[in-house]
Parts: sequence; C-alpha cells; structure tokens
Amino acid sequence: MDNGIFITIEGPDGSGKTTIINMLAESLKKDGFEVVATREPGGIEIAEQIRQVILDRDNTAMDPRTEALLYAAARRQHLAEKVKPALERGEIILCDRFVDSSLAYQGHARGLGIDEVYSINEFAIENMMPQLTLYFDVSPEVGLERINKNKGREVNRLDLENLEFHQKVREGYLILAERFPERIVKIDASKQLDSVYGEAEAKIKKVLNQ
Repeated sequence: MDNGIFITIEGPDGSGKTTIINMLAESLKKDGFEVVATREPGGIEIAEQIRQVILDRDNTAMDPRTEALLYAAARRQHLAEKVKPALERGEIILCDRFVDSSLAYQGHARGLGIDEVYSINEFAIENMMPQLTLYFDVSPEVGLERINKNKGREVNRLDLENLEFHQKVREGYLILAERFPERIVKIDASKQLDSVYGEAEAKIKKVLNQ
C-alpha cells in the first residue's frame, strides 16, 4: 500500500461517522500529517454521479445486484483517481465507508451473500484493503432517530428501508467484525460524541505509531 495509511470508518447512517471523520482530519493536520478525508460512494466527480443514481429516492425498482455493481464501480473509480494517488504521496486517507459497507448492506441485508459481494469487489479493489477499519456500532433505532432529528440532512433511498433491513445491516457489520478482528475495531457509537471521538483518535494514533 506504498507509504500512505488507508483508514476506513464504517457504520450505519446516524452513527456519527461524518462528524468524527472531520474532527479526526482536523486534529491530524494540526499534528503535521497530510490527510485526505473522503467518502463512498463519491469523493470524485464520476463516483458522485454514480452515488446520485444509487441513492435517488425514485429508483425503488433497482435490483440488488445492480446496486452492488454500481457501488463497486464507484469504488473502483474513487480508488484509481483519489485513494491510490494519495497513498503514493504518503498521505493518510480517512474514508467514510469502503467495501465493508457493500458486504453489510448488499451482502447480508439484501441477502446476496457476503462472499458473493466480496467477489464482485475483488475486481474493483485489486486486494487493496485498509490497514484499519473503525466500525461505529449503534442500534438502528438510535441511528434512525438521529437522522430524523437532523432536519438539514437529505433523506436517501436507503433511509426509506424498514427497520428490519437496518437491523440486518447491523448484523452484517457484527459478522464482519468477528471475521476480521485484526483489521476491524468496534466502537460503541451510542456514547457521547467526545467519547466516540476519543476512542477513534486513540486507535488511529496507535496505528500511526507503529
């Protein structure tokens, strides 16, 4: 993975990922690190266009396999255009979602199979995985309540799924955390923001010090 460090942050919407990524990026920059904060799907123009298709509330007829393939396509472009160049420059990548999201959402919650969805993504990522993944664990009830309170947030197609779907997403993440304990660190995101941030910062600095 060259000289940079690839760190991903996973979890359901409403877990505080985006807020904490911005806090982490600011803190690491103050410490003198070159940091790129980005997101999936998106992060660059082509992937943002794919994101609009995936999350469009009108696209309710989208087939689960189509959904998985679109995520993989956006992921590939993002890696090629933004992540790989940054890592080659020796920078730290903080990415809001990566392949684990596809495994949890499409693999487990959509019922396509975790291994099957990973096989789709193998072509896209070329064995490129993060050194560290922070999984912000929170119950669907808490996550959805936080989303509903955030009046400025646009409601996307996945937000419209029922509670059972979001419960399955969490199940998927917990399966992945058990399967890849050397990479995935689970953080209780139901705690106060400062507490979650402090734990996330400590885990990242541990990796940096290695």
